[in-house]
Amino acid sequence: MSTSRAVRLDSFGGPEVLDVRRVPAPHVGPGQIRVRVTAAGLNPMDWIITADAGTATRFGLSLPTGFGTDYAGVVEQVGDGVTGFAPGDRVFGGALSRAVADLVVVDAAGGAAASEAHHTPDGVDDRTAATLTIAGRTATAALAVVQAGQGDTMLIGGAAGGVGVFAVQLARLAGVRVIGTGSVASSDFLRGLGAEPVVYGDGLADRVRALAPGGVTAAIDLYGTETVHAARELGVPDARICTIAAQVDGVKPANGADAAPGALEEIARLVAAGQLRVPIAASFPIEQIRAAVELQAGRHVHGKVVIDL
Repeated sequence: MSTSRAVRLDSFGGPEVLDVRRVPAPHVGPGQIRVRVTAAGLNPMDWIITADAGTATRFGLSLPTGFGTDYAGVVEQVGDGVTGFAPGDRVFGGALSRAVADLVVVDAAGGAAASEAHHTPDGVDDRTAATLTIAGRTATAALAVVQAGQGDTMLIGGAAGGVGVFAVQLARLAGVRVIGTGSVASSDFLRGLGAEPVVYGDGLADRVRALAPGGVTAAIDLYGTETVHAARELGVPDARICTIAAQVDGVKPANGADAAPGALEEIARLVAAGQLRVPIAASFPIEQIRAAVELQAGRHVHGKVVIDL
């Protein structure tokens, strides 16, 4: 029986429960493709859903389970009835809590990040492609909630994080003026994305007011609730505020499942065209999965963290 490497958890918890194991190589069924993974992008969602049994159950996970969702790689096998994919095709997509592995099997028809594949455009490297699925969809969905467009001034909380790098650039492409919260150390990084940086913490609303005396018209909180409260203080109506990591009465949350059909392909096209860039903050070999997750979970990374396989 052939085997391959995969990150496995025998118990739910933090980075300390992550181990690299030899596991039986997965086989394709009808309508499926097997992908040899070259890179897997990490997201906060990965360690949130495997932190405890209650959260894992809501996502349909049971022990033992894998880790990570975003992947990129090359099609190795195709199952009966598959059209549109062939061995050797470069692909990217999602494999819910299975992506940090040499091999993943996903549904060729796809459509949801739990099990999907998309052709990787020429001009997009695998590390970058492996960062697009969760963060790109989430950013698109959040921008759709607040309906940001030409003439808007938007406050984005947590703008230097994995979702933030997409939200800032997509908003700028739509003609939005973006003010992004971050640490003092992230200021130059945010300017490079096209945002005007503002330091988070006490007095945020006053600092934003000084930057935008004409007012703020929309807000997305990608971290918690601080940006929501600042936006309300600045007079932004709840209908034009969105969260992704917290629930606030009156404010609509967004997640990647809400993204419009074709959103991910459009993001990949923008990357290929050089109109959107994805900063890779760090990359690690699979054997260093614990260190990679510890870095990502610290929530001070500017950009994305990727596992190389």
